[in-house]
Formats: sequence, C-alpha cells, structure tokens
Amino acid sequence: MPLPLDHIVIAVHDLQQAIADYRSLGFTVTPGGDHPGRATHNALVVFQDGSYFELIAWKAPEEVHPWWSKLARFGPGIVDFALLPSSTPQVVAQALSRGLAYQPPVDGGRLRPDGVELRWQNARPATPDLPFLCGDVTPRALRVPEGRVREHANGVQGVAHLRIAVHDVAATLARYRALLDLQDDAVAGNGSASASLPLGSTWLKLESASASRAAAARLAQQGEGPFAIGLYTTQAGPLGAITQGDTHGASIALLPQGDATPQATHTQSVFA
Repeated sequence: MPLPLDHIVIAVHDLQQAIADYRSLGFTVTPGGDHPGRATHNALVVFQDGSYFELIAWKAPEEVHPWWSKLARFGPGIVDFALLPSSTPQVVAQALSRGLAYQPPVDGGRLRPDGVELRWQNARPATPDLPFLCGDVTPRALRVPEGRVREHANGVQGVAHLRIAVHDVAATLARYRALLDLQDDAVAGNGSASASLPLGSTWLKLESASASRAAAARLAQQGEGPFAIGLYTTQAGPLGAITQGDTHGASIALLPQGDATPQATHTQSVFA
C-alpha cells in the first residue's frame, strides 16, 4: 500500500497528564521527546497495525504553529493526521502532476529521551480536508517503536476508521483520488453526504454536515478536518460506553476486531 495511515495528532495542554490518563484507559504510552527548534514535546501510542497517536503539547506558546492555534482556541483534541510516503518529495511530485496542491517538503526531526535523533520530511496540503505527509529520513523504527510497546491492556490493535468533516464530499473525494491514485471501485459512498475510502485496514470516512450531527458540529466550530476515531480491539464481551477517563478532547470509539468496514457503527464504547 503506497500511502498508509502514519499517525493521528492529538493536541493536549499537559503532556504528563495526558500520558497518565491514556495509560489509565489501558493504552501503552511511550515518551517521544522534544522537537529541536520548536516548543513542542510528545508521546506516542503505537498500535500493532503500525499507526499511532501522537500526544503533543507545548512548553511555551507558539503562535505560528497551526496546532497551537487550534489548542488555544478550541481546547485539546484531534488536530491533524499524516500518511506515510516512502519518499515525501516523490509523492508531492506525483500529487502535483495530478493537479493537487501540496507545499514543498520541509525537514523535521525529534530528539528522543535516550538521545537518538530522528529526521523526516513533512509536506502539507493546501486544504484542511487532506492529511499531511510524514516520510522518514532515518529508519521509521527509530521514530515509531516496535515490540511490546504496541501491546495494550485494552486490546486495541489499530485504527479501524478516522472520520473527517468536509464541506463538499465530491470535491474532497476528487482530491483524495488524486493523492492516492484511487479507482472508483475502491470507494464506498452514500450520495453527496458521505464517502469511505480504504487505507489498508483503516477506512477514511468523509462526512458532510448532512451526514451526521458530529460532522456538522465540527464544521460549524472549527471547519474541515478529522474529528473522531474508531479503534479495533480484541477485547471480549460487550464494549459498553466508557464513563470514566479522559482522552483530552479526542472522540474515540472501540470496535470489535474485524468490524472496520465503512458500515461499521461508531456508537459503541465511546471515550469521553
């Protein structure tokens, strides 16, 4: 698969508190480190499917950072997501050749707590309905740890779906087709209200205001972008609503393993 889901960004006010809260929900959380030249530090929740949550916080205000602006204005929650290219410049060039606007790649990096320095290249889209690209320069295993850190007490294995609020499903879908080079038969849809497209075992669910109240609320408050996550889990028995715990503004639902189809309900086991 050329462009799998890399990670979902959750902006928080207090990183140590977010780490503690996610651990209390049964997630294994790994400290990530600092971003040189920036005010940010992060922690990771890595899943068996290779995707992860990035919990990111600021040690000082950073007005020029778009995620800081969202955190300051709307509070903690999901602010962005990234796909994983084998080569960021190559994918940007392909996107441009198909008429899709992406900014030129920008070098980025992180210094892990153990002193290991990571490097990558990001590229951001011209519109907020699309993901940014995050392609590794150093080995990805240094950035995204493997092994037991991917095992979670709550049984979560990976991302079943990511819901994205968009104003115009047809227009956004055309942009995703250009980015992912998708064929028509790869997309499931419900007229102009919603559409779902595959990223391996993860489905991206594009929702207009008429598709759901949650999408309408996101569009009215913040505009286009990701707003809810479905995680698949091996946890046995009914997955009743989690009434205690704090995901720091992220709307997260647990789904039974294998229930990651576009029609899968997103009303099960919702974290507050």
